[in-house]
Amino acid sequence: MDVGPVEYVVLAFPGNRFRGEIAPELKSLVASGTVRILDLTFVKKDADGVVSYVELDALDPMEASAFDDIEGEVGGLFSQEDLELIAEELVPDSSAAVLLWEDSWAAGISDAVRRAGGRLVAHERIPAEVVERAYENA
Repeated sequence: MDVGPVEYVVLAFPGNRFRGEIAPELKSLVASGTVRILDLTFVKKDADGVVSYVELDALDPMEASAFDDIEGEVGGLFSQEDLELIAEELVPDSSAAVLLWEDSWAAGISDAVRRAGGRLVAHERIPAEVVERAYENA
């Protein structure tokens, strides 16, 4: 089976309620075959700094409903240590969605590189803000 690169992102938000604006975009990425969701966990830090971790299936039904139509094999792949490191970076009274996805769009090229005896030697994601600034200064 061809497997594309796997990435994780941590999306932090002020407050501790997920409103679901990212869910339709995730659904679109999954439906198009661009990504496959492997794990989705929520980290919440209250105003006193108390941290809680919530898997997608344990979210409040109102919060979870935004993600109902996202297909994937969501399973607890993040370790407790992973989540604790992420929580350390959150400011009080904030939350984060922690996503692990396969770049399924790249599965074929990844397999072709392996079959050709090649290997990835460098990869870096450049934040959109950096690219926008570069275009503005060009």
